[in-house]
Amino acid sequence: MSDIDTMLDMARKAIENAYCPYSKFPVGAVIKAESGKLYASCNVENAAFPAGSCAEQGAISAMVCGGDRKIKEIVVMGDGEALVSPCGSCRQRIREFGDENTVVYICDRKGVRKTLTLKELLPYSFGPENLDM
Repeated sequence: MSDIDTMLDMARKAIENAYCPYSKFPVGAVIKAESGKLYASCNVENAAFPAGSCAEQGAISAMVCGGDRKIKEIVVMGDGEALVSPCGSCRQRIREFGDENTVVYICDRKGVRKTLTLKELLPYSFGPENLDM
């Protein structure tokens, strides 16, 4: 099984575990770190909606906790006709641990619908190197 197939399977499992009683909008995310390790998460809401956490945010936290610091690829999976791309806050979080060549797969449960680099998804981004003095 290829890495993308494994990532899609992990995202399907993550999306099934999403806790989204308020939005009814489950999302799953899987990161492939530079080390090759895979990290999955789902969105988790709470009664102080919308103060929950996005799937991408959870996957990034798992990656950092696992000792990795660099996103090579990320799968973002959601339902619906429209593409489910990372929200603005998650784009910035992905940018913190990615670079212009980080691959972003926008998916539904059937598979990849669109593949972009982070540079295409977030042009003219602000990242850690902007703070280098």
